[in-house]
Amino acid sequence: MKFVSQRSFVRLAGALMVLAFCGGLSAAEEEGQVVEKQDWTFNGLTGYYDKAQLRRGFMVYKNVCAACHGLRLLSYRNLGEPGGPEFSEANVTQFAADAQVTDGPNDDGEMFQRPGKPSDRFVSPYPNEKAAAAAQNGAVPPDLSVMAKARSYERHAAWYMSPVIWVSDLFTTYQEAGPDYIVALLRGYAEPPAGVTLASGMNYNKAFPGYQIAMPKPLSDGQVDYSDGTPATVDNYSKDVAAFLMWTAEPKLEERKRMGLKVLVYLVILAGLLYLSKRTIWRDVEH
Repeated sequence: MKFVSQRSFVRLAGALMVLAFCGGLSAAEEEGQVVEKQDWTFNGLTGYYDKAQLRRGFMVYKNVCAACHGLRLLSYRNLGEPGGPEFSEANVTQFAADAQVTDGPNDDGEMFQRPGKPSDRFVSPYPNEKAAAAAQNGAVPPDLSVMAKARSYERHAAWYMSPVIWVSDLFTTYQEAGPDYIVALLRGYAEPPAGVTLASGMNYNKAFPGYQIAMPKPLSDGQVDYSDGTPATVDNYSKDVAAFLMWTAEPKLEERKRMGLKVLVYLVILAGLLYLSKRTIWRDVEH
């Protein structure tokens, strides 16, 4: 029996990698369900957040999403911290003051409302889940703090391609399935195909599993004005708010990637030194 040579193995692995990148693995397709792989600045080893995009995404969240969805793990002061939207101190203070926070008890033993402070957590649109369900016909809008990490999609491929997908994700550090899915969901509203009957109160969405979602279409062109001149379209809204939600889910991403890159450089240098040390120590020993 002849064994496959190392060169042949490398060629085979290379061919499989090409199939992974060129064979349509950037989208999930199942009975018409499609999630496209987006181009993100925070992708890869040296990824970073686009500050302008995060600011636009926050405005979309504040003016549209915040009416139903909370960010209970985020404080207003985080909006001004390095690695995020980096709003000015005055902006952060104003964003916090726009919210009414329940505080207390006061000297009379009663709870009271006050303007928010930067140290406060984002105020939830509903006092509890029961109130949220009552306002939304029984469907509780999920908190969006870590939604970009909690949601993903399955990329379908033949069984022999699954390991290739895993390897390609490993080498490209692909971790953006959540934002990809959020973009597809926000853009995926459409009229149901012929023969498809929606349940009461449901809406058709091409990216949502099962294609029926309780949330009505939240975005439309011209809904939020961008101060930086970016076109006010659903495509831009969806991508900007998805990037913002990626930041809320992983606010230390830039710091983590900088540290990871330093560790990789250190390991490469260490490997080189160990190799040279081995050559020096064993150079006079016959093998």
